[in-house]
Amino acid sequence: MPAKHDINKVGVESSDFPILCETCLGPNPYVRMSKQEFGNECKICNRPFTVFRWNPGAGARFKKTEICNTCAKIKGVCQTCLLDLEYGLPVQVRDAALGRKSQAPSSDINKQYYIQNLEAQMADSPDGSSTLDAEVANRAGREMLKGIARSDPYYKRNRPHICSFFVKGECKRGGECPFRHEIPKEGELSKQNIVDRYYGKNDPVAKKILREQAETKGMKAPEDKTVTTLLFLGLPQTTESEVRASLVGACPFVKPIDIRSITIVEASHCAFINFKQRQLAERAAEALSAQGGIEVGGKKAKVVWGRSRPQKGKAAASSGEASGSASGTVTVTGGSN
Repeated sequence: MPAKHDINKVGVESSDFPILCETCLGPNPYVRMSKQEFGNECKICNRPFTVFRWNPGAGARFKKTEICNTCAKIKGVCQTCLLDLEYGLPVQVRDAALGRKSQAPSSDINKQYYIQNLEAQMADSPDGSSTLDAEVANRAGREMLKGIARSDPYYKRNRPHICSFFVKGECKRGGECPFRHEIPKEGELSKQNIVDRYYGKNDPVAKKILREQAETKGMKAPEDKTVTTLLFLGLPQTTESEVRASLVGACPFVKPIDIRSITIVEASHCAFINFKQRQLAERAAEALSAQGGIEVGGKKAKVVWGRSRPQKGKAAASSGEASGSASGTVTVTGGSN
């Protein structure tokens, strides 16, 4: 096996075998692959890498590796679909459930330096693994991932792409066309990006999964968009700094500057966490519901949404007369902003 080259001198990666999930590999145990060294640029680190191409089964499209072997090892994902190898779920869902921090840097210089150090660690490791992502997994989050993970491979994902000529009404090949004759569905799932999926940011598939999981646990986001408060219930005796540290540790995407205020009510053993942005509050709620709550001072606390503030003055009186009989008065269990 040839010695590994210095990335700064060569800037390429060579590999003998791809890292693939069972779905992308297909049901055929005797799949044949073509191998092309330095056949394309990695979609993440932009280095030329070894591209593998194969047909996963009858009626499926030819597939190929999209990212290099090293980038796949950093995130523990398939080189083709970029889904987690253990659960078959998006990176954003896995990291939110396990409270993992985003590891791979996104800037070009930091990316190359990070990958070079990682490859050096893997070369020195007896089993070829890296210690950069050694973390203690959240048990509740891992159970949640097991519950929503597919037990069998989803080979439907290997179907041919939709025929663009059929969409225009110009395909004349009929049944001989190797592409699917379907009208594409417009929506958030139609706007997927391979880089966003890898880094676990703004992934529409992950957002849908996390939103559905939060709703099943009674954590549906309030319709009132002014509500940006989460409520931690059942807290031990704690301090504001400890609550802030626990939140940032459980939700690495939350920065201390993103929190407007934290109010602890010792008599009720609860805390109000008021975020500056509604979108960030929703992400935190989804992540904490996936983890089964938040651990503060060695005790697991329940997380719920705050509620709207009641309107004051004449506006409250007029709106109360119009909707009071239908919905009743609004109780205050959390602040907004």
